[in-house]
Amino acid sequence: MSSPATPLAGTPNAPPLAASDQPPGVRVVLDARPLQEPDRSPLTAAYLGGLLGAFDAAPLIGESFALLLRSDLDDPTTAFGHLEVVGRRLLPPTHLLRSAALSVDPFVLSGASLGAAWRAEAGGAAGAVYHAASGSMPLATGLPLVVTLLDLAPWELPRAYQRTPAARFGQRLRGRLLRDAAAVIVGTEAVAAAARRLLHLHRDRVHVVPYAPRPAFRFGPEAAPAADGDAAGAPGVGPPRTRGPAVDVRVERDRLGLPERYLVYAGRYDARQDLATLLRALHLLGGAGRPADLHEAAPWPPRVLLIGSSPEDRASLARAAARVDVGEALAYAPRLTDDRTAALVRGARAAILPAVSDATGLPALEALSCGTPVVASAVGALPEVVGAAGILVAPRDPDRLASALATAWADDRVHDRLARLARDRAEGNNRTWADVALDTRRIYAAVAARRD
Repeated sequence: MSSPATPLAGTPNAPPLAASDQPPGVRVVLDARPLQEPDRSPLTAAYLGGLLGAFDAAPLIGESFALLLRSDLDDPTTAFGHLEVVGRRLLPPTHLLRSAALSVDPFVLSGASLGAAWRAEAGGAAGAVYHAASGSMPLATGLPLVVTLLDLAPWELPRAYQRTPAARFGQRLRGRLLRDAAAVIVGTEAVAAAARRLLHLHRDRVHVVPYAPRPAFRFGPEAAPAADGDAAGAPGVGPPRTRGPAVDVRVERDRLGLPERYLVYAGRYDARQDLATLLRALHLLGGAGRPADLHEAAPWPPRVLLIGSSPEDRASLARAAARVDVGEALAYAPRLTDDRTAALVRGARAAILPAVSDATGLPALEALSCGTPVVASAVGALPEVVGAAGILVAPRDPDRLASALATAWADDRVHDRLARLARDRAEGNNRTWADVALDTRRIYAAVAARRD
């Protein structure tokens, strides 16, 4: 399902959605566990927070939710006060099993889902579906399975993600469940093509539903109020609210000891990221000498601020940076609210996204929505998301990445052109999480109707 060319309801320029265009409400069984640990799965938490926030802002008649949660953690879904939640099933902490969880989770989720859709129609729902976004899917529930595929790394990088027999079995099982799913949602055409190729998915079951930036990342000199149907607040979690005063990036820089010019990197310390290439590129820049035309107040080599990562990620990256003697080029932000994170992205010289696998492009989308240009690897969703508003380089090529970083850092003419293109993209992109929710609800309704 591609985003239509005309404005969707929920965007600032769109007409109100006619009642006849509203999809019927269905009962949704949803694995909400990533919202309980956003540090472990920040992209999944951001996706679920945005989607549930939009559902919460505009509930449908007949729509209801059965939520699956971990028993040992607090429940953040109580913040969505307008959702009709018919039940919360508490699950054991299967993540402690590590790679074996890939094999155990489908059975646990299947058992927890049994009966969740019982008498859904009696409550006004037009059927029921199971929506999985976390990577864990049930083996069998009797419900149509809708999967949002946020990660292709297990199949693009099998040596990293299928090293043990348990991991290989778990990923094969996930592939089989994806092939049997009633609908698979991805964010870009490039990821749709890759998913069909890697997992042999049916073409008519793959739906492209472009993502949207969180409201805090909307372009503008000041933070604007959240649009109807958008979630804002704690990172990746929370119902819509009115935004408070704009966050001053100068204050945030001072708190973190940052210079006025810096790069921002939102990524985990894992095999999806091309961190070895980034660190090598920074090492090359440090040894290359300061560019003659670089403003005297700008530091050299470039300073990189790591955001949106866990304490473990920060510690691992610090150790890796120290091994190649670029530790002083890196700075680390603690966990921040969306508003504070967006202020730092908005104030950055550029956002950098070195990766070998990226199935969402969400950090690039949010950087561009701030009017900040991007330096990224030409993999997965990134070329489609970045377009001309950034510099794309091949992965695992430290020389080219170093050249791209030096250009974005020191060449004001190129940087200003990219920033202008990023602002143009931001001003022309009115898509919100209300639009993502509408497209997703239409998929729910379609697969529920096919089951009937």
